[in-house]
Amino acid sequence: MTHPLASRFPSRAALALCLGLLAVGLETAFAADATLPPKSEINPAAGTGATFHPPPESEIPKNEFGKMIKLGRDIMLDTPQYAGKYVGNTLSCVNCHTDAGRMAGSAPLWAAYVNYPAYRSKNKKVNTFEERIQGCFRFSQNGKAPPLGSKTLVALQSYSYWLAKGLPTDEKVAGRGYPDLAAPALPPNYARGKAVYEARCAVCHTASGAGRYVDGKTVFPPLWGDKSFNWGAGMGSYKNAAKFIYANMPYSQSYSLTPQQAWDVAYFMDAHERPQDPRWKGSVAATRAAFHDSKFSLYGETINGKVLGDIGPPKNH
Repeated sequence: MTHPLASRFPSRAALALCLGLLAVGLETAFAADATLPPKSEINPAAGTGATFHPPPESEIPKNEFGKMIKLGRDIMLDTPQYAGKYVGNTLSCVNCHTDAGRMAGSAPLWAAYVNYPAYRSKNKKVNTFEERIQGCFRFSQNGKAPPLGSKTLVALQSYSYWLAKGLPTDEKVAGRGYPDLAAPALPPNYARGKAVYEARCAVCHTASGAGRYVDGKTVFPPLWGDKSFNWGAGMGSYKNAAKFIYANMPYSQSYSLTPQQAWDVAYFMDAHERPQDPRWKGSVAATRAAFHDSKFSLYGETINGKVLGDIGPPKNH
């Protein structure tokens, strides 16, 4: 079901299991919403208005630049293997940017690339594209930022640049980020979210949220706990998580949840403990005041009798 989420190449057995079980009741889910396009066209791009298509991998140039593009693609697909010294969990970039960063409506790299440099309220300064990627490693990967100019960042930037071939810079492009999601009819709810998770998400991500692994490789990523994204990640906002989930999850079943279900299950996911925000200010209250002063962040909130984020300073930063 979520953010972080299914890899581009899950094992056939695991994928067959999940898709088979998740397909139960899908006919009813689609039939209930006549505004959706035919099922054959359902993916995160549906409804975004996206018309841009990045070049196929077969067109990657066969030269030194092409080698760097391929490395960027490989880092996207298996970040722990190809950029492991900067990663502190078991997630890969593709878990949030599906189809190796190509899919519209799933925070595609091509749409992001042409909109940087840009001011970001998160760190209150103008960021280059490389600095934006550094943030992904620091928060979503719960790791450390690769140095500017490092092979890892050059490869990811080269891949993104190549994917964006033909797009104008600094213009709005359809398909960027995750599709907008209407406000929930009811305030997001832990109990309802748990029910959605158990019915639609646990089969892939497990009841404990720990994810699934085959031969040491992440097949479906963890959604909370020590191996997941930390409190500073974008998915730590349950609004962001709900938008991602609605358009992208369950895997291969975009828009099969109702907006309310997406909000509820995002709330449930974010209502669990995860690694500390690396911007730690010495206390949960100070860290929340500095970085989580939003109704969409559960950091510092008391859920099931526990103050989320009250786990002490970061362990690996």
